[in-house]
Amino acid sequence: MTYGMVSIIKKLVRGKPYYYARECRRVAGKPKIVWQKYLGKAEDIVAALGQPQAPAPVAAVVTEFGAVAALFDLAQRLRLVEHIDRHVRAGRGPAGPTVGNYLLVAALNRCVEPRSKAQIAAWFDRTILRRLLDFRPEQLTSQRFWDQMDRVSAEAIIVVERDLTAHLVREFALDIRRVLFDATNFFTFIDTFNERCTLAQRGHSKEGRAALRIVGLALLVTADFHIPLCHHTYPGNQTDSPTFASLTDELIKRHELLSTEVEEITLIFDKGNNSKANLQAVDASPYRFIGSLVPSQHPDLLAAPREHFRNLAAEGLPGVSTYRCKKEVFGKTRTIVITYNERLFVAQSRTLLREVAKKQSQLAELQVSLQRRQSGRVNKGKPPTLAGTRKKVQELLAAKDMKELFEAEVTLANDLPVLSYRFREEAWQQMQELRLGKTILFTDQDEWPDAQIVRGYRSQYHAEDAFRDLKNTEHLALRPQRHWTDQKIRVHDFYCVLALTMCGLLRRELHNMGVARSLVAILEDLGQIKEVCLAAAGRTGAALAWQVTLTQMTEEQRALYDALDLGRYRSP
Repeated sequence: MTYGMVSIIKKLVRGKPYYYARECRRVAGKPKIVWQKYLGKAEDIVAALGQPQAPAPVAAVVTEFGAVAALFDLAQRLRLVEHIDRHVRAGRGPAGPTVGNYLLVAALNRCVEPRSKAQIAAWFDRTILRRLLDFRPEQLTSQRFWDQMDRVSAEAIIVVERDLTAHLVREFALDIRRVLFDATNFFTFIDTFNERCTLAQRGHSKEGRAALRIVGLALLVTADFHIPLCHHTYPGNQTDSPTFASLTDELIKRHELLSTEVEEITLIFDKGNNSKANLQAVDASPYRFIGSLVPSQHPDLLAAPREHFRNLAAEGLPGVSTYRCKKEVFGKTRTIVITYNERLFVAQSRTLLREVAKKQSQLAELQVSLQRRQSGRVNKGKPPTLAGTRKKVQELLAAKDMKELFEAEVTLANDLPVLSYRFREEAWQQMQELRLGKTILFTDQDEWPDAQIVRGYRSQYHAEDAFRDLKNTEHLALRPQRHWTDQKIRVHDFYCVLALTMCGLLRRELHNMGVARSLVAILEDLGQIKEVCLAAAGRTGAALAWQVTLTQMTEEQRALYDALDLGRYRSP
């Protein structure tokens, strides 16, 4: 048990008395000072006691400040509302928020605290947006949102995004010498029998949600903090290659906007976008390119002797070696760079061996089950058939590379199937020697050295990071969409991409100021900076007196607050 008591003590410092309040507690039988506060000299204490006592606060209003202020500031610099309202017709209803205002609020909400349209008004009312924007929370009903979204056509989204792209490249001096193209899909909860939606389709879900309809999203982003330059929403059952083909014209339009800032732009994409028609379109475009080839389609390149590879450690790529040659692919002779990466070799080997162990266990389990049936130890139920067992083995070995690594045979004995199998050690050795750890790059940047080509292709991870951000459930969550028509889905994707743009710019701005942190860490810390309005009761019948302050900041929060100069947005 502990006991405590607050007392005032006098300390002599250089012969002068100073007073302190302190609390002592007896802890484990011994007295201990657990709290102490400096009060001042005797005359200071007397003067303080003579002052009128401040009225006690009777209420406090806490408002979201830090993250909202930082992102709103970027939206102002982007002139986001202005670009949208220039191309989207205004409604004929009562005066109020414009379409640009609605989409701005929706995009800011996705960044900070993704909510449904029915919940945005309540969120808006507890942020500083209620004093930064000239409208009321009651004007942000879900029906008003849907009415305003109806005005945004697919054509308007394209021209607005073109204006924004040109503006943000000029305003923020983005590095656009390398741009990355990639596509993915997002699962939805749209009903299977909803025939009004053509974008949500059954297909290969990249998130493993095969039972749900999916919608595709393609992005063109910078290698400079994956800032979106172009996006396209497409049916979820469409593969990457035709998606790339359908966007070729728009990619060329974006090049026209970007090329005023740099002399040459290199487009980087992965092997899923390869086709002869796509490569011909890229060749006819102003872009230079770096892509990759499917290794199994080029065994001659994989067979290049390892001793002919050149180590790039001296060029800042330890563990990487390359072999350079020329080869005709997709109808034209290209520069080929085969890379061998030790870390990739280890990662691929471990992944394959884990899958091999899993299949060995499953095959052994099936083999024992068949043997028990053969021996008569199991005789209940319907006996297995030859065709059924072969189908089961095919399904077990359907995973990538498993048919190459396992040899399995199902035969009949006593009218019952028997399984025999073996792991093909020779195939494993050949796979390690020829394929694992290798990536085959091809490009028209014939003058670039190997290391620059490798680094260029590696920047593809920026596009992957953009999709990872959009799949974050706390910030920028593109799903759930809560929309079920093509037009609304396109608008939803549009303001989610706008949110991604603002978040990418926020992280880039801070990085350029010497604050290098992840997007989630930045948003979480800024989100903890809140504005507090304290209401104090005056004399009887007098109005409440308001005092505005900010919550106490940590060192990290203060660094963000100062770097972004958020004091400009404090309530006067």
